[in-house]
Amino acid sequence: MSKSKGWGAVCIVMLLLILDQALKIWIKTHLQLHESIEITPWFYLYFTENPGMAFGIEVIGKLFLTLFRLVAVGFIGYYLYKLVKEQYKFGFIACISLVLAGALGNIFDSVFYGVVFDHSFGQVATFMPEGGGYGEWLHGKVVDMFYFPLIDTILPDWVPVWGGQQFVFFRPIFNLADSAICVGVFLLLIFYRHTLTASLSKDEEKHGCVRRVG
Repeated sequence: MSKSKGWGAVCIVMLLLILDQALKIWIKTHLQLHESIEITPWFYLYFTENPGMAFGIEVIGKLFLTLFRLVAVGFIGYYLYKLVKEQYKFGFIACISLVLAGALGNIFDSVFYGVVFDHSFGQVATFMPEGGGYGEWLHGKVVDMFYFPLIDTILPDWVPVWGGQQFVFFRPIFNLADSAICVGVFLLLIFYRHTLTASLSKDEEKHGCVRRVG
C-alpha cells in the first residue's frame, strides 16, 4: 500500500510538472511578451513574465526568492516522503503532491529559463540561443499565461474616485503551477485541515522527544 501511494504521488507530481513546462515552453516559443490568444471573451492565454511569486507578486530579491523556493521544495518533498511512509490517506498525500508539483514548476523557470531562452521583448524567444540567454542561473523569470477577465467594463462616472476608469475582474495572470498550489492548499484547508495540523504536531513532538533525550 505504501508503494502504491508513493507511486501515486510521483505520478501526480510528474504529470503536472510535464504539463506545466510543456505549456510554458510553447507560450515562450510562440508568443511575444504581452501577446495574447483569445480562447473565449473571458479566457485568454496572455503571455507575461514575472520575477516574483505566484500571480506576479514581487516582494523580495530574485536570487533570495529562488533559494527560498529551493529550500521550501526540499521541506515539502521530505514531508511528502514521511506522509507516504507513515501511511496517511492518499487524498491528503495527493494535496501535498499538488503543492510540491506547483512549487517545482515555478522553480524550473527561476533556475533554468534565464540561460536556456533569450528575451521575449518584441520577438519570439529562441530555445538555447547562440548568444546565450537573457539572464543567469537562478535568475529566470516565471512564465504566466492564464488570464480570466470575467468582468471588463468602465465604471460609471458617479462612482467615487474610480468613476470613468476601467474595471477588470479577475485581473491576476497565473500559470498551471500556481493553480496546482492553490487547489492543493484549498483542498487541504477544506478537507484535511485537522490531518495537516496533526501531522505537523506529530513531527514537533518527535523533535521535542529527541531534544529531551539528547
